Amino acid sequence: MEQLFAFIAQSRNFILFVLLEVLCFYFIINTNNYWSASFFNTSNRYAAQMLAWSNTAHEYTSLRQVNADLAAENLRLRTQLTQRQQERSPSSPPLYKADSVFATRFTFTVGKVINNTTTYANNYLTIDKGTADGIQPGMGVISPTGIVGRVRFCKEHFSVVTSILHSEFRVSANLTKAGEIGTARWLGADPTKMTLLDISRYKPVNKGDSVVTSDQNSVFPPGILIGRVRTIGLQANQTFHDLTIDLSTNFGNLSYVYIVQNRLATEQEQIEKQVDSEK
Repeated sequence: MEQLFAFIAQSRNFILFVLLEVLCFYFIINTNNYWSASFFNTSNRYAAQMLAWSNTAHEYTSLRQVNADLAAENLRLRTQLTQRQQERSPSSPPLYKADSVFATRFTFTVGKVINNTTTYANNYLTIDKGTADGIQPGMGVISPTGIVGRVRFCKEHFSVVTSILHSEFRVSANLTKAGEIGTARWLGADPTKMTLLDISRYKPVNKGDSVVTSDQNSVFPPGILIGRVRTIGLQANQTFHDLTIDLSTNFGNLSYVYIVQNRLATEQEQIEKQVDSEK
């Protein structure tokens, strides 16, 4: 306390000067309309700037929670959309309607990508969901924008996913406009492109046509976007188009994914194996 009083005593002239300056400034602002308006506008401008910086910092620090909330909301909407599509697709006859168990066979779990490769011939992802969350090998994985891959290995809290950017990955694909089913695969060069095989040369194909997952698989719900036609080629004496598609999923910034469970997959596989055994 004595040191404080000593400091005040030593600096009394400077402190008095500052107080007088503040008092003069106060009288100028309150007795002069021009300076009063100038001070008000200037202070508001700086206050607004400080508030904007504060809001920006707050929004940045809360991005993780915002992304998680958006992923959860997308999960709910994805579930509803898939159920509606399974109840009755646009191509189904007027009298057709799927039973409720079949229509709700696909369920989704949100996962976060914690590792991802795109530069190898065989690429994989690691996600933060495992057997403790009901994840099992063989389940499909999609993103908000399209197909991602298929679960290969699982531990209690982690799973490794075979990316569609894998030399052995194949997926049944539907060229929607032509109504033709083919096979999409990655050739190992560009992580933004795939090829579409087995599309008849006699089917009309245009650049920009959508390619989606077909009904003929038990891993992915039908109608999940794979990509759009980029180039159309035709080799001599070939019966199929040579098609390249731009992938709809950007693997360079993949953050959240949805793991797809087909609750009827086992039943479907069992009955199909029974048919195969009788051949």
